[in-house]
Amino acid sequence: MRRSTARRTRAALAVAVTLLIAGCSLTGTGRDRETRTVTLVTHDSFAMSDELRQRFERDSGFELRILRKGDAGELTNELVLTRDAPIGDVAFGVDSTYLSRALDEDVFASYRPEGAAHIPIKYALGANERPTPIDAGDVCLNIDLRWFERHDVPPPEKLADLVEPRYRGLFAVPNPATSSPGLAFLLNTVDTFGDPGWRNYWRQLLDNDARISSGWQEAYNQDFSGSSGEGPRPIVLSYASSPAAEIGPDGQPRTRALLDTCYRQVEYAGVLNGTDTPKGARELMDFMLSWQFQSRIPEQMYVYPVVMGVELPESWQRAAPLPESPNQMKPERVERNRAEWIRQWRSLATG
Repeated sequence: MRRSTARRTRAALAVAVTLLIAGCSLTGTGRDRETRTVTLVTHDSFAMSDELRQRFERDSGFELRILRKGDAGELTNELVLTRDAPIGDVAFGVDSTYLSRALDEDVFASYRPEGAAHIPIKYALGANERPTPIDAGDVCLNIDLRWFERHDVPPPEKLADLVEPRYRGLFAVPNPATSSPGLAFLLNTVDTFGDPGWRNYWRQLLDNDARISSGWQEAYNQDFSGSSGEGPRPIVLSYASSPAAEIGPDGQPRTRALLDTCYRQVEYAGVLNGTDTPKGARELMDFMLSWQFQSRIPEQMYVYPVVMGVELPESWQRAAPLPESPNQMKPERVERNRAEWIRQWRSLATG
């Protein structure tokens, strides 16, 4: 009787242990499944090929989810508003225009990715490890070469030239209050002409019939004569990389960026404070500084890689070289004055 009881007891214990182990295994599998997804919060212009995405997922073991949140300003606002309950694990696309706000609000955790040592210090702007530069885009005047050839008018060379009478009605620019490149142009005029010189410059620019559009798409694709839209204006605010997209059948670019008129915007990525997937977030940050990702940045997002040794595509080397001396401001100065500069610009534009 005692032996039978002991056997039953041992059997019951064995079943209990088996169920406990199975339960732990199932629970662990559920947790692993939940934490094997890493979410990238970014802006609407982010692009990543399926091939590159699959490569990251295969090499890291994490599934990548991409969550888009408007432009750089809207993205930054969203990150600040959700900092106590982050909506992702990594954020990409906060640029040097909005960086200081993200840092002040402690949005990013400190992490130095593999490859960070190969980023030139000129891109860091004092941000150290929170977050990390990923790419650079230079906002510059672009001209339609064919228009200037046909009309026998010398193209402008610098910002100050735009207020000359011969360029009346020729320039299209996005609204600085509603457009990231438009805001970059406003900052460039502040940096170039000082205060109150920048306001005087804008008065002359508006008097010279500059066309103000709501965003870059309208300015470039509708107003600019050098794009596929074949608009009426041969000078537009765009990017140093834009001529790479305007190479004709003869292999020559139909437009040119004026490299003495550029303002640099650096885009950053960082691990978000409070991430539920810190390992996956670090893996993604490392991947974004890898040669595989950096070498695809030009063709996928039309900006410049920041890691030394990553060469531009051959067509870019000819049509869209990286500007050597663009203007740029420290993020702290931009954050301190951005709202007031936009307010003053609006007063000029509506006055």
